[in-house]
Amino acid sequence: MALSIVHRATGVALYFGTILLVWWLIAAASGPTAYAHVQAFTGSIIGRLIAFGYTWALMHHMLSGVRHLVWDLGYGFKASEREWLTWAALIGGICLTILLWVVAYAIGGGR
Repeated sequence: MALSIVHRATGVALYFGTILLVWWLIAAASGPTAYAHVQAFTGSIIGRLIAFGYTWALMHHMLSGVRHLVWDLGYGFKASEREWLTWAALIGGICLTILLWVVAYAIGGGR
């Protein structure tokens, strides 16, 4: 039940994160000054925490969606299977987020 609530909360968080993504795209199209303002925000510790949270919400929501797909196909309804799918979505979302950020920093040189 708790993970179902988290799934809905991450869906709502994705709406707000998408607003930030749109802000970044509009700034990129508007010119260097507007883009510099967005980059200053996203480069700050608060901006990076928001981006990290957005990444986790995206990964967790995706894996919870896969869990629901498995259920829609008629599998995973035994108590042990439900428990495994729940933990897989939770831990998988965290691991994928960390992996994505490590790779991004490795490719981008920490920028």
